[in-house]
Parts: sequence; structure tokens; C-alpha cells
Amino acid sequence: MRVNRSVNIAAPPEKVWPFLVEEDKIPKWFDLLRMFEYTGEKKSGVGATFYYEEKSGGQIMKMNYVVTEWVDNKRFAFRVTSGSLKKDDQIWYLEPTISGCKFTMFEDLEMPMGAFGKVVGVLVGDMMIGSNMKKILANLKRIAEA
Repeated sequence: MRVNRSVNIAAPPEKVWPFLVEEDKIPKWFDLLRMFEYTGEKKSGVGATFYYEEKSGGQIMKMNYVVTEWVDNKRFAFRVTSGSLKKDDQIWYLEPTISGCKFTMFEDLEMPMGAFGKVVGVLVGDMMIGSNMKKILANLKRIAEA
């Protein structure tokens, strides 16, 4: 299942970027997160690893990720290496605009539980995940524009 949402932010990419990659800033806008922490010595760049707990759909999802792309002020991509989801590839990217930037979240995920997970994903995935994305994007916009 693939879901993406975007928001225009009246702030330059350089101001928004720290909110995407710094441990203490991510939970300020991504309010579904219960925990985000880099788990290795490397705290930035491709190959950095992190642990992430998210409350979604009444459950706490615990996952480990590896960073697959890191382009300062432009692109942060990561994929799940273990945890609650069978597959979770995310790309967060910033595009400069005349009035600031456009931030897009893209997520390609596969729920656990085989065929049942796929059915649940199709029935509620885009609606639930899309709704969550819309809320957290509004949070990021509000905080970055302050």
C-alpha cells in the first residue's frame, strides 16, 4: 500500500530540515511517535539506524530502520529492518518554492498477518494513514512557520 501527502510551508527548506532529522525535534510535530532515537554511533547520513515507536490504530508499533537516502535540506529516506510492519519504506522530501517549501511524505508499507493484513491495508490503510499524515503535516507547518 502506498500513501503520500504534501503540505506547503512558508519557511525555507533549511529551517524545516532539522525537524525531519533531529531526535529532539521529530516528536514535536510527529505526534504519533512515542520514541525516536538513533541507535548507532552514526547520527546522520546513509546507513544511520534508528528505533521508532508509534501509536497508531490503538497499538504501539515498535520498529527499527536504516537510512537509505540523506540529502541535507532535500531528502530523508528510510526502510524498516525489523518490527511491527512487514515492509515500510518512507521518503520525506523538501522542494523549494517561491514562498518557502513543499514537504511531501511518501510511505510504501505492508501490514503483517499475510492476506488478512493486505485486506486491512486496502480497506483502511489509505484512509487511516492518510488522515494521520494530514494531521502531522499540519503540525509541521505550524511549528516550522512559527
